[in-house]
Amino acid sequence: MAVKTQIQMNGEIRDREVRVISSTGEMLGIMSSREALRLAEEEDLDLVKISPNAVPPVCKIMDYGKYKFEQAKKEKENRRNQKIVELKEVQLSMTIDVGDLAVKAKHATRFLEQGNKVKVTIRLRGRQMAHANLAKDVIMNFYEGLKELAVIEKPLNMEGRNLILILAPAKKQPETPQRGKEINS
Repeated sequence: MAVKTQIQMNGEIRDREVRVISSTGEMLGIMSSREALRLAEEEDLDLVKISPNAVPPVCKIMDYGKYKFEQAKKEKENRRNQKIVELKEVQLSMTIDVGDLAVKAKHATRFLEQGNKVKVTIRLRGRQMAHANLAKDVIMNFYEGLKELAVIEKPLNMEGRNLILILAPAKKQPETPQRGKEINS
């Protein structure tokens, strides 16, 4: 997380000279911080240092409370518009039947269409560890059924006794009509 620096305003500004911007956005020029503070008080507003690293520092005359409210509102709006991608898990077994595999594929399809990532896992038990290649075949057959909807984000690998593959939703290509084919209604 980024560390927020304390914003200096009004009497906290100790610089000898500052570049001042008016409340309307007009450049007022370089002046002493006392003179800038006096101008801000005449307008019944605050003098806020907006660019402390500039030479001389840039200060703006504004209503700081209103400015803070607007910033909080923008931040809240940005958080609301953020898409949260979840990692959903589908667990398979090495001896899964075709019908069960189809049900799991339907679940994974739904997750991918919602924009979530899918973690496909097979836990190998006992003697199954000796036949990990069969489990790889099961996972790759599962992926083949979802090839149009998913791309492999993290390739197949062993983590302890688990064989894991992570799939992400495929980018949808805009559909373009093919030449020479007409649709008759």
